[in-house]
Amino acid sequence: MKELIDKLYKEQILSREEFFRLLTERTPKEEEYARNLAAEVREKNYGKDIFIRGLIEFTNYCKNDCFYCGIRKSNKKAQRYRLTLEEILSCCQEGYELGFRTFVLQGGEDGFFTKERIVSLIHEIKERYPDCALTLSIGEKPYEEYQAYKEAGADRYLLRHETADEEHYRMLHPEPLSLAHRKECLRNLKKLGFQTGAGFMVGSPGQTAQTLVKDFLFLKELQPQMVGIGPFIPHQDTPFREKTAGTLKDTLFYLALIRLMLPKVLLPATTALGTIHPKGRELGILSGANVVMPNLSPSEVRKKYMLYDNKICTGEEAAEGIQDLKKRMQAIGCKVVTARGDYKG
Repeated sequence: MKELIDKLYKEQILSREEFFRLLTERTPKEEEYARNLAAEVREKNYGKDIFIRGLIEFTNYCKNDCFYCGIRKSNKKAQRYRLTLEEILSCCQEGYELGFRTFVLQGGEDGFFTKERIVSLIHEIKERYPDCALTLSIGEKPYEEYQAYKEAGADRYLLRHETADEEHYRMLHPEPLSLAHRKECLRNLKKLGFQTGAGFMVGSPGQTAQTLVKDFLFLKELQPQMVGIGPFIPHQDTPFREKTAGTLKDTLFYLALIRLMLPKVLLPATTALGTIHPKGRELGILSGANVVMPNLSPSEVRKKYMLYDNKICTGEEAAEGIQDLKKRMQAIGCKVVTARGDYKG
């Protein structure tokens, strides 16, 4: 398998059959080799810099009913909230003072936040913080809406594809959501000039080596500037409550493969990774990741944005723990930098 890892490093692509072999026949030694190589590639492209993004979870209302998600429409136990414009701007101000130069507005697909409201929000943030990048993560929208966000000044957009396999997509999402539409949204975002992020859950119910091969090949074809992957973690109030979580081992290996395949990609060590292991984030960075996304949301709503059980939302995960985060990154030979952290295309 080492020769396949070397091939991915040199050529940035494998065939369907080669990816399948690599995913199914790898040994722990080969996983370690891939992770070390990925860390070298990260350093070659971005040095020892780790970019921080200030995550603002501004609404947990959602019209969708994805089977894995704690804020799905059918979860009657979810405590719903929406932040006001003032509260969102207050999060940005606090983040700016802490050194954040990218804000990520993330929320469910909430009809209250119309195109006009989001456009107005973008204008307000970009006017106050012109030196900051603004990322949106608010789901599937019509082309015209994405265009309006771009024209208002939004820089990046995160929209995980979740799985590139049609049948698997159906297992995770009820109608009317479709993989074809999700892919169309991602292509529209790229066409409009957004730095675009896709990604998938590791170990989601129904995931197989075959579905994962399709994920890697789709990411190669799409060429996103950002890829977000993290372990699936079940939520007690969803149909997947009894399902097994994704593993640290798999997540770290797939992070490494993504870094080798897309050398310049912006690759987060996610909150979910930090949730399943106390040093999950550090291990993610050591496997090729170069982004962390501390939480800037008001402390009283953090526990309400519960996409999965036991999500970390205090300590280093929270923006106030930024000094701890800096120390943790220094301990593994990296440094948190105050920069927009744009894609080096």
